[in-house]
Amino acid sequence: MRLRLDIAYDGSGFSGWARQPGLRTVQGSIEAAVSRVLGGDAQLVVAGRTDAGVHASGQVAHLDLSEAQAARLRRGRDPEPAALAGRLNGVLGRYADVHVRATSEAPAGFDARFSAVWRRYAYRVADRTTGYDPLERFRTTFVPVALDDASMDAAARSLTGLHDFASYCKPRPEATTIRTLLEFDWRRDQSGVLVANVKADAFCHSMVRALVGACVAVGEGRLGVEDVAALRDERQRTSAFAVLAARGLTLTEVGYPADDLLAARAEQTRARRATDT
Repeated sequence: MRLRLDIAYDGSGFSGWARQPGLRTVQGSIEAAVSRVLGGDAQLVVAGRTDAGVHASGQVAHLDLSEAQAARLRRGRDPEPAALAGRLNGVLGRYADVHVRATSEAPAGFDARFSAVWRRYAYRVADRTTGYDPLERFRTTFVPVALDDASMDAAARSLTGLHDFASYCKPRPEATTIRTLLEFDWRRDQSGVLVANVKADAFCHSMVRALVGACVAVGEGRLGVEDVAALRDERQRTSAFAVLAARGLTLTEVGYPADDLLAARAEQTRARRATDT
């Protein structure tokens, strides 16, 4: 039995998503809860691995249950897969910094990572206009100048499309930096905080934090609107802007195709990843 898990977490106290020996991680915490509830070992596959300090409100993972684990689930007071979320949260704690929002039996062909067609992130920036709010310090980056949000929005929109984003990615051997940036824009919320909406088919390492860092440099007047696309097209890392802190970044949503297209999408993505150069 394959289950889909919808997950939210405050990344402040975690060393990222991925399990690491001796470190507290989101994956490790949930897998330990699964083992306690259902016995045996557990291994989650996630839609997008988040770095240390990055949050999620719409993370997705899948979990393959062994026959023994599936039997133990069915023997519970409520044998439906949806009931597992409550049991896991009972182990994680009422006020835990990670919460399983829902569990369900995954449709045929579903793969949390490879079936995904896009991911969406939000990045929050408070500036001198809004001021510093200590209650938001774990999910909002503070920049102590007044930012030009119109210029930031224009710069963001100029970056969308299919491009090589090597200038905005931390390089990894044998990994492509070509991505389709589907949406990138800025708005101020009701409190005046600047919120970036960033949606792409996939992201390379540190890409979102680099993109928003370039836009903040535009908002400060250190870069022009046209510079962010020019830097992208140079396809090499630059010191023209700072990569912003993890605290402001939240994975908000993962998109999947219709159920009858899940398996084909996963196969297509695996084939593409295998030939990345």
